Amino acid sequence: MTARGSIAALMTCMAAAGAASPAVADSVPVGVPLEAVETTLGVPAPHLATGVPVPLVGSPEAPRFHQGDLLPTPLLPVVPIAADLGATRIASAVPNLMGEPETDGEGSLESPATTLLTRTPGAVVGAPLTMPDASNNGVPNLAVPKLGLAAPDVIGTPTALLGLR
Repeated sequence: MTARGSIAALMTCMAAAGAASPAVADSVPVGVPLEAVETTLGVPAPHLATGVPVPLVGSPEAPRFHQGDLLPTPLLPVVPIAADLGATRIASAVPNLMGEPETDGEGSLESPATTLLTRTPGAVVGAPLTMPDASNNGVPNLAVPKLGLAAPDVIGTPTALLGLR
């Protein structure tokens, strides 16, 4: 293959990867293979399917300058992150539920897809000096240093459904 051919193949792969960007998929469905449990323990394995969230990072909060402060607020900006928690389902056979073979059933635990919004913690730091003071020949005065943290946020409504058939 020539250099042009390999570059063309690379560009084609990059275009295909860009077309299937994570912004399109909220979560990636994943089936957990548990067949090894059946062969090693000799019991029927439960069926487990879930979705791996794809976090989408938003733009950080812009720092703001206040009159009389040397440093912007917040110094460490808060960054929003959104992710969709995919639907999760665990199902397993429940034999002889009532002691009769006719009552064989399936137990399941399901968690529907939900959106989770988070914000990273931020830091507010104040300088130990004030702005230059004209009455003090332009020399800044000492100030009480400030230090604060913006608490992280987690917003979401995850639910779970327990079922028996």
